Amino acid sequence: MSLPQPPPILLDLYELSGGPGLHPSVFDPSQEALLDSPESRDASRPYVTLTFAQSLDAKIAGAGGKQLILSGKESMVMTHWMRTFHDAILIGIGTALNDNPQLNTRHLPSLPEGYPYSYRLPRPVIVDTHLRLSPHCKLLQNYQAGRGRRPWIVCAPEVGKNASTFVDRAEALQRAGARIIKLDASESGAPIAVEHLLVRLRALGIRSLMVEGGARIIRSFLSAAREREGAKTVDALVVTVAPTLVGSAGVGYGGEVLADALPTFQHVRTETFGPDAVMALKVL
Repeated sequence: MSLPQPPPILLDLYELSGGPGLHPSVFDPSQEALLDSPESRDASRPYVTLTFAQSLDAKIAGAGGKQLILSGKESMVMTHWMRTFHDAILIGIGTALNDNPQLNTRHLPSLPEGYPYSYRLPRPVIVDTHLRLSPHCKLLQNYQAGRGRRPWIVCAPEVGKNASTFVDRAEALQRAGARIIKLDASESGAPIAVEHLLVRLRALGIRSLMVEGGARIIRSFLSAAREREGAKTVDALVVTVAPTLVGSAGVGYGGEVLADALPTFQHVRTETFGPDAVMALKVL
């Protein structure tokens, strides 16, 4: 039975097979332990793909973080194929609130009629330090309806006068189906450290992680990506460039990242998908 195949740019990047045999994008429950996945050489963390769509002037969102539809249909399908290669997909709370995304694979071509399996769905992971996610968001609605995997929400426990509100929010999200994962921030009000987040996710069984944004999350991962004391935090970068300009009011991602903090990239392949250019790079 012939199945739809992922684009070559992804097969080249992840060095996965697109031929006969175990399909890298299809989930067979009996073969879950054998599912192909990019894996980090560092056993303490997942393999990490950092990916986003940007305009020609390097903007990823509109004024105030407003959602911009930058990817065309063809590159959006490529992104959904990429999701099937990963155990989990991570976004920040800003993206979750502004976009209310589904983080699924709904744009992929249909599998043959009668085929017993479905496309592999990544686990949604939301970095939400103060638990601002709505219990009525699409991610939780899809999970309740059996159309998505249970979202994990990574937070930092509140102390002091905000503790009771934090507990109430956590209970509401758990009633809606979310799993709450608590990680200590380095100090009150500080973001959760990328390195600590990755170690926890790997301990929970996540072998590969696709990081989609938004701007603050991208900056955090880029800033932590250069190898430090033998450990790096990003393995691959996939950037979609749309043929449009957003202007100065748009939100970028690289303005606060120092060049000395960036890792060295190796170009793997560039392809056009409709009007968009997609570049795949590995971190050396």
